[in-house]
Amino acid sequence: MIVVTRLGGGQFAINPDLVERIHEAPDTTVFLVDGTSYVLADSMESVLQKILGHRSRVIAAALELGSQERRALAAAPGEGA
Repeated sequence: MIVVTRLGGGQFAINPDLVERIHEAPDTTVFLVDGTSYVLADSMESVLQKILGHRSRVIAAALELGSQERRALAAAPGEGA
């Protein structure tokens, strides 16, 4: 989830995987795949950076989990090669 700010104030979180498109003219509007739209105080660039950061953290966490599992399998007695 990423935290964004409504145009009138107040923050809420949206699932960045559901963002279909973002439009900025001059206010930033985020459109979700279900047709929901939100007008934001955040700039389009800010929202894009938040989405990029979220996806980077998801990938990093998945890689770390994979590394932990490989280390656990390699350390298990009688397991592996």
